[in-house]
Amino acid sequence: MNALFLYCRAGFESECAAEIQDQAATRGMAGYAKAKPNAGYVVFQCYGEGDAERLAREVQIGQLIFARAWFLLLALCNELPVDDRVTGLVEVLQGLPQAASKLQLETPDTNEAKQLQLLCRSLYTPLAIPLKQQRLLVEADDGITIHVCFMNTCSAYVGYMPRDNNSPWPMGIPRLRFPRQAPSRSTLKLDEAILGMLSARQQRQLFQPGMQAVDLGACPGGWTWQLVSRGLKVIAIDNGAIDEGIMATGLVEHLRTDGFRFRPTQAVDWLVCDIVEQPIRVADLMASWLAEGWCKHAIFNLKLPMKKRYQEVQKCLDLVAQRINDAGLSYEMRSKQLYHDREEVTVFVTVA
Repeated sequence: MNALFLYCRAGFESECAAEIQDQAATRGMAGYAKAKPNAGYVVFQCYGEGDAERLAREVQIGQLIFARAWFLLLALCNELPVDDRVTGLVEVLQGLPQAASKLQLETPDTNEAKQLQLLCRSLYTPLAIPLKQQRLLVEADDGITIHVCFMNTCSAYVGYMPRDNNSPWPMGIPRLRFPRQAPSRSTLKLDEAILGMLSARQQRQLFQPGMQAVDLGACPGGWTWQLVSRGLKVIAIDNGAIDEGIMATGLVEHLRTDGFRFRPTQAVDWLVCDIVEQPIRVADLMASWLAEGWCKHAIFNLKLPMKKRYQEVQKCLDLVAQRINDAGLSYEMRSKQLYHDREEVTVFVTVA
């Protein structure tokens, strides 16, 4: 089909479409996006022969902000017989470029599509058996993943993607358990950011017991809890109250002050921030912390406006990058609209 299928949060299809179009245009490729409002996915059709495969090679999933996961399309299977969906799917999968090492049956992340998840579970084994018999699905630790995304009971997008250039979670949705000790569900946002945006090496090296961190806008302590659970010492900045259980750990110092005015007396390892404020103002604050050397690493959220959300994110990221560059520092920056985010984007920056 010379096309890509991209999963995104329902309601952010236009941002996902604009982003993949920009990625293609930067590489001299043209195409068009098919995006239905609140569908939870985008299909990007390329004009140039082989351009979809080239995009999948040259663009890393970590570079995409609004796409949770993606795959190269082989076909849209319509009118699959209710009594035999497997035969049609296996026939399409004969077009795989190589044997796959993983099979995922999926749906877009919408309330309507979630009703199809029982169908996905019931079809997995009946589909996997003939794929294994025909050596289209083999046991291996790498290679490609087969993706079958059902739109309804008789229709599915079918494709594949290299396992090393996709989300580690089906549809880009992590199954994280809410820790009972955490004071708010916002804790899952920071947990997902650490697990999904940092490499395994970075997780080991950048989160070590005894490191110092600052949490701006900490109340009631969901993000502080994630840091404390990893053994970090935290200065929690918020005029509101911090959960008593977190304070009892002895690893937290709570200062009742404005997060925009607080400055550390000495540099810290980490800064995290989930303040509800205009995104450009938060970006400017984060840029100051990083450029001035007040912290080495940061994870923060940008709360998005109702309109021109993609443009606003780019504006904020450009501001942070420019300020760090002007300070003569090297850095690594990643941004993502996480599953546990809502009208926001999470950014990770580490400065050398």
